[in-house]
Amino acid sequence: MRDRRLQLHLATWLGRWPAPAGLHVVGSWRRSQPAWDGRLRPAIAVTAGTSTVLSVPTDRVAAVRDLARRPDTLLPTLPAAVGEPGWAVHDDVFRWTMAPAPLPEVGEWVAPTILGLPSWLRLFDRPVLVVRDDQGRYLAGVGIKRHDQFGHELAVGTVPSARGRGLARRLVAQAARRVLDEGAVPTYLHDRANAASARVAEAAGFPDRGWRSYGVYPS
Repeated sequence: MRDRRLQLHLATWLGRWPAPAGLHVVGSWRRSQPAWDGRLRPAIAVTAGTSTVLSVPTDRVAAVRDLARRPDTLLPTLPAAVGEPGWAVHDDVFRWTMAPAPLPEVGEWVAPTILGLPSWLRLFDRPVLVVRDDQGRYLAGVGIKRHDQFGHELAVGTVPSARGRGLARRLVAQAARRVLDEGAVPTYLHDRANAASARVAEAAGFPDRGWRSYGVYPS
């Protein structure tokens, strides 16, 4: 099931959505402004079926369109084309859901500034969802990347000693329900080679629809 929130999110986040078949390079002011963590994302693309929208800074559109004529060399040359030659290209599966799995809630919402949280959760400026053991030690957590009012991406992490207990999938489903309650669509991105993250997503109710996202992010 799709929802208008997904279309609004992608149109806002990328600068255009939907698009006809093919690769479409579009300019967006968002690619020149800090993202949710205060860092730039100078190129972001989403592919659905035969359509791809690649969002770049407005002053880089012409250069990237020229590169797009040679698809086999686009990704390796994309960082330099958007002004960040030392940055990496991330190639991910793009997932979303309107029906998170009905898994029991396991975490609590806490301020990202409390003691004992990993550094990646401290990047968030709103409450994060965490599981701690009986002694208050962090086991797993989810942060919400609020890209815009329509789409919020979930990020999850579990300490090695707590893996295999189903904590991540329950946290992701719980956080997804909160995103929906806030009026946005929850999304989930992971590297295409990350089988563990794929299993978490599937179990939490984020199916693989064959959508892809790639982009130039800070290393």
